[in-house]
Amino acid sequence: MSQTAILLLAAGASRRMRGRDKLLEPMGDRPLLRERAETCLRAGAGLTVAVLPPDTPARQSALDGLEIRIVVARDAGLGMAASIRAGIRALPPQVEAALLVLADMPELTSADLAAVLNAHDPTKPRICRGTAEDGRPGHPVLFPARLFPRLLELDGDEGARSLIEAERGNTRAVPLPGRRALTDLDTPEDWARWRKHHTL
Repeated sequence: MSQTAILLLAAGASRRMRGRDKLLEPMGDRPLLRERAETCLRAGAGLTVAVLPPDTPARQSALDGLEIRIVVARDAGLGMAASIRAGIRALPPQVEAALLVLADMPELTSADLAAVLNAHDPTKPRICRGTAEDGRPGHPVLFPARLFPRLLELDGDEGARSLIEAERGNTRAVPLPGRRALTDLDTPEDWARWRKHHTL
């Protein structure tokens, strides 16, 4: 999978966390962001890029010592599309597919990410999308290089939703166990509920 890359999208503002940074919430003995980055690195892609917002030294410090390329999305406040654009622009030309991973999804494993990466077929370049066990679409989502120009045209905070919809007939679903492809944690209450059922 040396010609694939992972974009770890970690430039969100945590607005619903009431002053806390969700990406710095503890996952065992380390922050969520570092734990997610380590998970990405174990998935087997040739390159992992973390997209961060400007002026977040604590997030940058959380990634210290990891073999991960850090890209700052200067316009991250404009929405997720800005983070996607920054990540895609940072990729070298030989990358044939990029897996977009949201940093606030704590249940995805390196095996889950590898499953979506391995679903990519360079002879049939299409979107590969992680789904819940019951088929509900979720994350992560892999985009072939032929769609990079369209990712660079995205705008706003809906991420790549419009592009995924346009490519609906050319998408491969990759079922992942349970609800791992759907679980994200956006509020202190989300975290509290999740921690009740998970031993860190």
